[in-house]
Amino acid sequence: MAHKPNPTADPASPVIYQIRIQGRLGQQWSDWLDGMAITPTDNGDTLVTGSVIDQAALHGLLRKVRDLGLPLLAVNRIQPGQADSCGKVVIAVEHTSN
Repeated sequence: MAHKPNPTADPASPVIYQIRIQGRLGQQWSDWLDGMAITPTDNGDTLVTGSVIDQAALHGLLRKVRDLGLPLLAVNRIQPGQADSCGKVVIAVEHTSN
């Protein structure tokens, strides 16, 4: 099945991604993961959620996840107002760079 581009999406605007990692990460990893929000789940996984400016930044973030040595379970694009994997509604995620 071919993916059709979304003509209403602004390619210059950040996109919110949620990355599911097997295992626990503490909040202290947020800065190293470019200010992403870190949320533990009930089943022992960790959700890393935040805005990503472009595909290059997403690949850089995924490299950091790889470097943690924890298994990557999923990468999902989240629309504002959509419920995340924990059932919480994502309103907006601020992304700050140091």
